[in-house]
Amino acid sequence: MLRPHAFLRTLLPILLLAACVPARKYEETQRRADDLKRSEEAAQARAEQATAEANELRAERERLQRRIDQLASDTARLGAEHRSSERQQARLNQVNNELLDKYTKLMDGDRSENRKLLTDLETVRLRLMGKEDSLEALSASLADREARLAELQAELDRKDQAMRSLKDRVSKALTGFEGRGLTVEQRGGKIYVSLENKLLFPSGSTVVDQQGRDALVKLAKAVENEKDLNILVEGHTDTDKVLPGAPYKDNWDLSVLRATSVVRILQESSRLDPRIVTAGGRGEFVPVDPADKARNRRIEVILSPDLRQLYELVKD
Repeated sequence: MLRPHAFLRTLLPILLLAACVPARKYEETQRRADDLKRSEEAAQARAEQATAEANELRAERERLQRRIDQLASDTARLGAEHRSSERQQARLNQVNNELLDKYTKLMDGDRSENRKLLTDLETVRLRLMGKEDSLEALSASLADREARLAELQAELDRKDQAMRSLKDRVSKALTGFEGRGLTVEQRGGKIYVSLENKLLFPSGSTVVDQQGRDALVKLAKAVENEKDLNILVEGHTDTDKVLPGAPYKDNWDLSVLRATSVVRILQESSRLDPRIVTAGGRGEFVPVDPADKARNRRIEVILSPDLRQLYELVKD
C-alpha cells in the first residue's frame, strides 16, 4: 500500500499533464479563429472592391453606348444639313447663270442699268463664295464624323467577333462538362460560364473538388492568352441560412470564399494576368430560379471585353 506522500507524488504529474492538454487545444482553436477572421475581413474587402469595379464597368459601357447613339444622331443631322446646302448651292448657281445671261444681253444697253446689274452680280458672287466655304467646312466636319463613327463601329464589330470566337473556344474546352451543371452563354456582349455547386464544391464546403478543378483548369487554359478581357468570378448561394458552427458567418461570406477559391485555381493553373481577374460574392440575392435552390447555388465566371479603347474613340 502506497504511503500518502508517495501517492501525492504520483498523482501530481498526471494532474499537471491533464491541465496542459486543454490549454494547447484552446490556443490552437484561438489561432484558427483569428486566421479565419482575418481571411473573412480580407474577402469582404475584395468583394466590396469587386462590386464597385463591376458597377463602374457597367456604367462605363452605358456611357459609351449613349455616346455612340449621340454620334449617330449628329452624323444623320449633319448629312441632312449637307444635302440642304447642296440644294441651296444648286439654286444659287442657277440664279448666277440667269444673271450672267442678262448681263450679256444688256452689255450694249443703258450704262446705269449695266452698273446696277454688275453690282447685283458681284453680290451674288460673294454670296456664292460664302456658301461654298460653309459647304466645304460642313463637308469636312461630316467626313470626320463619319470616319469616327465607322472606326467606332469597326471596333465594336471586332470586339463582338472576338467574344464570339472566345465563346466558341470556351464551349469547346468545356464540352465534357456541359450538361453536368455547366452552361456557357453569350449575352449583352459578355460570356457567362455558369457552374453549379454540385460540379465544384461538396455540400457546405469552400474547397473545390477534383471534378470542379478539372473544369476550371480547362477554362483557365482557354482564356489565358486573352489580353483584351476582364474576368469577374461571382459566388451565389441559395436562401438557406448558415448553420451554427460553420466557418463562415452567412451566405455573403460563403459566396465570397467560394469565389476566391475559384480565382486561385484559375490563376494557379494558367498564365492569367491577376490584374484582369476579380472575385465577388452575391450571396442569395441574384437567383436564376427562385423555385430551384440547386440552380441558384453556383459560380458564374463572367468574361467581358475591355472597353477602354472604345472610350478613347468617343472622347471629345
